[in-house]
Amino acid sequence: MGTLNLRLPEKLDARLSEFAKLKEISRSELARTALEKFLSEMEREKLLAGIVEAARFLATDAIARAESISIAEEFAVSDSEALDISEGRKPADPEPRKWWK
Repeated sequence: MGTLNLRLPEKLDARLSEFAKLKEISRSELARTALEKFLSEMEREKLLAGIVEAARFLATDAIARAESISIAEEFAVSDSEALDISEGRKPADPEPRKWWK
């Protein structure tokens, strides 16, 4: 396990100590948990920013938009059929059809 030495402002140090005592865990464990949560949130924000960037590209590039709509239309039938099967509105095929070429 790696080691991190960290200088904290007095007020933050006091808050860390108080909360660790309240939760009956070590200051180190509390700091690890907080850091893990922070890093997970940062990774999530980065992923969402990438999704937004891709969506903006698709919205502004006519060729990419047309291609994405075409792909979505191809899968709409399969998605609807899978939903019908999973919700019991349609029995599953005993022998699945070969959808690949």
